[in-house]
Amino acid sequence: MCKSTLLYILMEAITNFFSKKRLTLRQQDARIAWWLVAPSLIVIMGVTLWPIISSFILSFFHAPTGINQVRTYVGLGNYIGMLNDKGFWETIGRTLYFTIASVVVNMFLGLTIAQLIQSHPWGWKFIRFSLIIPWAVPTIVNGAMWRWIYSGDFGALNGLLMQFGLIKHYIPWLTFPNLAMPLVILADTWHTMPLIALILQAALAALPEELDEAAAVDGANAWQRFLKIRLPLLRPAILVALIIRTVEAFRVFDIVYIITSGGPASKTITITYLTYLYSFPYGKQGTGAALSILISIVIMIFALVYIRVLYRPEENQ
Repeated sequence: MCKSTLLYILMEAITNFFSKKRLTLRQQDARIAWWLVAPSLIVIMGVTLWPIISSFILSFFHAPTGINQVRTYVGLGNYIGMLNDKGFWETIGRTLYFTIASVVVNMFLGLTIAQLIQSHPWGWKFIRFSLIIPWAVPTIVNGAMWRWIYSGDFGALNGLLMQFGLIKHYIPWLTFPNLAMPLVILADTWHTMPLIALILQAALAALPEELDEAAAVDGANAWQRFLKIRLPLLRPAILVALIIRTVEAFRVFDIVYIITSGGPASKTITITYLTYLYSFPYGKQGTGAALSILISIVIMIFALVYIRVLYRPEENQ
């Protein structure tokens, strides 16, 4: 077959491809998006796929740490042992308490501050700029800062309360079992809430003003316009913020490690912190791997529930 014939066949195939398969604008945008994200996906899969597979395989073994330790296949033994452990379910309860409280407080404060910024009060640009500061602080630094604030010897919280005459002596706040978790949630909220506020404020700024103005002309007050117009249109942004915040809250580790190290009386041990304890201090890597798999499953369930409840594809048509 001559070169001219091969060239003709190639040109004919290209022509048929573009002439017979006319893509819609949405399909063209999707194709471009996939091409743009493909390099990142390849890198992410290459970096994370093997650790995920390795952890999944390890979860079926009794794998103690140490020199010359032998791994023993136990099947579902690590999973069954955890599910039968009372301490595991107590840790799940503490983690859910942290997740729900953190997400609710973050979403409420984030939406409130976003609405405040969007109303453009005096100094609103400074408020929006100042939100970046807590979010930009590394989590480890944030945890160390709040641990100093809560210190029973020289903490700023005790100093402030004594200045106002609310207490007569310094209080070791982090030694109270029922108070430690709320204090960790407060520290975590200070660090994570600004991101939620910025996401929601950007979504509010993108909403069409004509709908709000038309509702005002029809007699709707500010609260009615917020509930009936802005809030439904914010559903996609709320979905993104909820998924991001829930994932971060459920797998919280570093701020707990820095502020309380799981204490007092194990009242701040979360599921991710328990995974760390089993994997390293306790030397039970198989159980730690099984815990990490369960964490991933629970996070995926949260994401699917959010998408099922909040995602409305017909509204984006």
